[in-house]
Amino acid sequence: MFSGVASSWGQRGWSRLTVSRSARDYSPLLSLALFAPLLLLLSFSFLYPVGRLLAGSLFAPELNVDRYIRLFLEPVYLRVLWRTFEIAFVVMLASFVLGYPVALAMAKLKGTWAAIVAACVLIPLWTSVLVRSYAWIVLLQRNGLVNTVLQEAGLTTAPLRLIYTEGAVIMAMTHVLLPYMILPIYAAVRTIPDDLERAAKNLGAGGWTVFLRITLPLSLPGVFAGALMTFILSLGFYITPALVGGPRTLMMGTLIGQQATVLLDWPFAGALSVVLLAATLLLLSVFRKALSFNKGVSGV
Repeated sequence: MFSGVASSWGQRGWSRLTVSRSARDYSPLLSLALFAPLLLLLSFSFLYPVGRLLAGSLFAPELNVDRYIRLFLEPVYLRVLWRTFEIAFVVMLASFVLGYPVALAMAKLKGTWAAIVAACVLIPLWTSVLVRSYAWIVLLQRNGLVNTVLQEAGLTTAPLRLIYTEGAVIMAMTHVLLPYMILPIYAAVRTIPDDLERAAKNLGAGGWTVFLRITLPLSLPGVFAGALMTFILSLGFYITPALVGGPRTLMMGTLIGQQATVLLDWPFAGALSVVLLAATLLLLSVFRKALSFNKGVSGV
């Protein structure tokens, strides 16, 4: 009898360990204990550095807001901030124009071709940003591949100035960030039932009508997610603008790096970082508010 009771208790205890439980079953103390490692990691990797930047920009060595006044009074810093947002917006648009057809092909193709397209998207994502930026230097430099082909084809008589331009920065950043646009759109398109497109075609809708009335609207959550990621990541880019753009296309990330490592003006670098972070959070909140009006992404 005792062995039967022990066996029953053992099975019951094992079932309690193996059966998943809802988060509501845990006590607040246990939930906090489970959440504590992530909270500590977030505090030391994000909250503490941001707090130090804010404190250093305001209290180094005492309360001083002259750095922020200098940032808004000197036109050069406002031009760099505007250029940063302008390039980020253009990169976001270019990534959408180039990435949407690729995401659509990934979702519609089958077999070998689908694997080939997916490999073309993922392999560059696994390559270092530094390597890809140097690849663009090799392509666009004065004696690079592009200028060599243009001259040998007779299209130009002298090398064109392709490197260290805003266009070069946009191309290189779009190349780096393109997977971040493709993958969310691909995930959204994959969730669209094929029955909707077949039903629309049976009712007489053409290919463009099906795309504009069904595919594009239902893929908007992926478009919004990809646009948000590419835009936010573009604002903080440092390596690619520094290598491909040079001093003529200075962006906020490069400017902050110069202030911190070259001029050793850490308080002003902190002020630039805080302004960029505040502008990014403001745009993020506006973006989320705009998305809340869309029925399909009200929960984003």
